[in-house]
Amino acid sequence: MPTLTRLYSMQEAAKHTTREDCWVVIDGKVYDVTKYLDDHPGGDDVLISATGRDSAEDFEDAGHSKTARELMKDYCIGEIHESCANVIPELEIFTKEEEPSNYTSMFNHPTFWAFPAAILALSVIAAAIRLRRG
Repeated sequence: MPTLTRLYSMQEAAKHTTREDCWVVIDGKVYDVTKYLDDHPGGDDVLISATGRDSAEDFEDAGHSKTARELMKDYCIGEIHESCANVIPELEIFTKEEEPSNYTSMFNHPTFWAFPAAILALSVIAAAIRLRRG
């Protein structure tokens, strides 16, 4: 019977970025390397810094051996769903309902009106002085 593959979004994989819960994505496959952190020859910080994104390029640049590639199979917990494979969590698109409130309420902020009000006040004072002199 074939093994079922669990599908994850990149956003889900990016939530696991700590020493206590560390997932790494390489070539669209998700690896839970939490239990491997202490054994990783390059140190745990290398794996932790590879979280939150597909770190295939970093993995290839490190020149991992065939043995390392075989060992990876023990930590594979699933794959990134194809429709979510290229989604970057930092580039989320806001819908009308999710629009950040700081854009809609910036006109109500006192500092928005402070500079124009100061210019207007100075203009009124200058005009009043000029009219008195005559």
